[in-house]
Amino acid sequence: MRAKMILMAARGLDNDEIAVRLDTSRVIVSKWRKRFFEEGLSGLEERPRGGRPRVFPP
Repeated sequence: MRAKMILMAARGLDNDEIAVRLDTSRVIVSKWRKRFFEEGLSGLEERPRGGRPRVFPP
């Protein structure tokens, strides 16, 4: 989904339109676009998360 967001942004769609098309929040779209802008492709990779460890493999 992150890559789709970036591709839609590259086509000129704004955060609101991307959020509607991907059925997610505008905040999430903004977060991923910012990470891609600041870090490039490496910004789209999974990062460690806080909280309880996973019970099932990815």
